[in-house]
Amino acid sequence: MQNFDVIVIGAGGAGMMCAALAGQKGRSVAILDHNEIVGRKILISGGGRCNFTNIDARPENFVSQNPHFCKSALARYRPRDFIKLVESYRIRYHEKKLGQLFCNDSAKQIVDLLMGEMHKGKVRLILSTKINTVNKDNEKFIVTTESGDFSCDSLVIASGGLSIPQIGATGFGYDIARQFGLNIVETAPALDGFTWSHADLDRFGPLAGVSINSCVSVGKASFRENILFTHTGLSGPASLQASLYWQRGKKISIDLSPDLDVGRYLWKRKQEGARQEIKNLLSEILPKRFAEAFIESKKLSGPVTGLAEKTIQALGDSLKNWQVEPHSTVGYRKAEVTRGGVDTSHLSSKTMECKDVKGLYFIGEVVDVTGQLGGYNFQWAWASAVSAAEAL
Repeated sequence: MQNFDVIVIGAGGAGMMCAALAGQKGRSVAILDHNEIVGRKILISGGGRCNFTNIDARPENFVSQNPHFCKSALARYRPRDFIKLVESYRIRYHEKKLGQLFCNDSAKQIVDLLMGEMHKGKVRLILSTKINTVNKDNEKFIVTTESGDFSCDSLVIASGGLSIPQIGATGFGYDIARQFGLNIVETAPALDGFTWSHADLDRFGPLAGVSINSCVSVGKASFRENILFTHTGLSGPASLQASLYWQRGKKISIDLSPDLDVGRYLWKRKQEGARQEIKNLLSEILPKRFAEAFIESKKLSGPVTGLAEKTIQALGDSLKNWQVEPHSTVGYRKAEVTRGGVDTSHLSSKTMECKDVKGLYFIGEVVDVTGQLGGYNFQWAWASAVSAAEAL
């Protein structure tokens, strides 16, 4: 039996951050992971450059059954705190858009930073280790693995969610939570875009590659960025953002021309003497392939001169409020995150410790706190890790 003050399960961003800080406090720390390498999600994020935080991160950018839960951690460890750490390692970075910060060179620099911090804390890193059981014996947690047995006073679950199983994601953290009596808020893939319904697939599938600057809305949440048509559905930043808020069976609303009253524009062009076919006139403001497919879906044809003002305005309205009912999101293989997770009602918002199981902590993606696209989920990883580490 190998004994430690703290064992962290999961060598992703949250797990490494927590292990490093706990070790730097003088705790003996081991971090276990079934993967062969650390930080696999970090390495593939941001196109290989890691969108490591967002300078505008606020509680409003996160989805949770309890929207107030994340406030304490986010206030305790802010984007500027992680930026300071990045700068201390002389990692060059830039703001791409909307407060999103990326490494200039490689996501591996963030992994190296975390490895450096763990080295400072003398953390023992144990990889390629399958965990068989986790139990609590009096005041100690006992973790049995294929690499031997371990005991600790504090156990931190930082095993992530179900997104991107091809790099090792599993439901391990949820299983541990259930074992100790915690509820799991229903999980779903998020930040992964949508697939078409069968009818829309035939109509819009051929538009793969078309991109339109749009405003996509789901309930009260709206996102102004591009949508991208794929062979199977809708991708692009605005679609990915909307998928975080979407529920199966619901519709999304898309304003395909946020800066223009399309109906008024088309009517004005008719009054000016335009004689083009309506699909060609619409192609002046929207991609040609989309304009043709959309006009066909509305069963319209012929020159604009043959259309009444009411018909033109109805067409404009449908483009400003295009109602789409997706078949589903793309799924965990493409999802950047998992929505849902360990019910926050069981956890302290200040320390991430389980209220009813002393010494048991949950941090990062495994918790029911999910950020929007753009560095928010990494900021939650850092902030929740710091909250737990300070309590260890």
